[in-house]
Amino acid sequence: MRTVLLIDDDAAFRALLQPLIEGGGWNVLMAENGEEGLKLALQHKPDVVLCDLLMPRTNGFQFCRALRANRTALPKTRIIITSGSGYEIDRINALESGADDFLSKPIKPEVLLAKLEEHSPEPGTIPTEVKPQTPRSIPTGETKVKFWGVRGSIPSPGPRTVYYGGNTSCVEIRADGELIILDAGTGIRELGQALENESGDQPIRLTLLISHTHWDHIQGFPFFAPAYDSRNQVKILAFEGSRKGVESTLSIQMESPYFPISMREMPGNIEFEELKNLEFDIGAVRVKAAFMNHPGICAGYRLFTSAGSIAYFPDNELYGRYRNQKGVSGSGDTERFARAQDEKLIEFIRGAEMVISDAQYSPVEYPGHVGWGHSCSEDVVAIAMKAEVKQLYLFHHDPDHSDEQIAQMLAGAREQVALAGSKMLVEAAREGLEVVLSRKQV
Repeated sequence: MRTVLLIDDDAAFRALLQPLIEGGGWNVLMAENGEEGLKLALQHKPDVVLCDLLMPRTNGFQFCRALRANRTALPKTRIIITSGSGYEIDRINALESGADDFLSKPIKPEVLLAKLEEHSPEPGTIPTEVKPQTPRSIPTGETKVKFWGVRGSIPSPGPRTVYYGGNTSCVEIRADGELIILDAGTGIRELGQALENESGDQPIRLTLLISHTHWDHIQGFPFFAPAYDSRNQVKILAFEGSRKGVESTLSIQMESPYFPISMREMPGNIEFEELKNLEFDIGAVRVKAAFMNHPGICAGYRLFTSAGSIAYFPDNELYGRYRNQKGVSGSGDTERFARAQDEKLIEFIRGAEMVISDAQYSPVEYPGHVGWGHSCSEDVVAIAMKAEVKQLYLFHHDPDHSDEQIAQMLAGAREQVALAGSKMLVEAAREGLEVVLSRKQV
């Protein structure tokens, strides 16, 4: 008989649910806290665990992480977290911690039984959405990274994207006296407002480093407030694309009939530089560039600061799976070429303190998007582990992915890391998230 482990410190709630679940054809085990529940789970290997979020001694998040740490012993057990709070952030955090589903109390009997059936694995199957979580901490130091836009392709505002955010690519880095902005997607609008509020009457000096000029990486620039103040110094760096330089490309999107104000009317002190070399300096920050596998000319950057290095490649399609899915893997030369190209990226990011990487598609989605220029999250995690990266941030989220879907992809990535025995931290980039790297001790 299928078994449900019911974990809840409310005895009345357990007494209410037990006959209901048994009436649905399930055997019921019960525990009043997470510690006791974990022991029962390891002993009886239930099909489904129904666990309350807010419990003394061991809460639902802790239970999920502990159970998923025993993945090999419990390959088929599914976890449904219950909570009386109803907060969406609790749902997202539960999924990130390893839960398969989340139900708000009070729970309707028909909904509960339907969920149990939905999560009852058929004989011989192993669920794929197991999600252990790696703890993370942000130390104090001198280099700060802040995410202002994390979405790919097109902005995707709305209730389904509130947690991770719907603005397109924009990342702020402050290091060694430099203010560096990576890409000018729609996230740069709020960044510009924040910089103006912070600077007051003082001029702003910054460098905008653009990976490529696809629209989702430049469309926020016309709304970047510091570019309209003549006191400010805005230096824009990018590699020239297939047709136009970066100045021309940014200007074209502001021409009539697309935009009411041309770039010539921007009073800011704007300087453009077309990059030629793969190594250059932004003040005291050394930068290395590498060209990515993405339509057109697209660069990834690695910034070396006194507190560690940060690699950023928001648009990239790793070669291995791309070549296999394209159906050209029969040639030994082709396979060797694909491995060699991915090895170049591994060496480019090897040992980086922080990597911000395109991870737009899940393994299930990727076959339908081969050749679109974006990577499968599973491959990105594997590459980062091989490169001994310390922190990986999944980036360029698909515009169709809800907060819940991103949380599930993150949990899958964390499980992949845990099963490999790696200590690499994995997060999904989200708007407003700040990461501070500690200055290296000499």
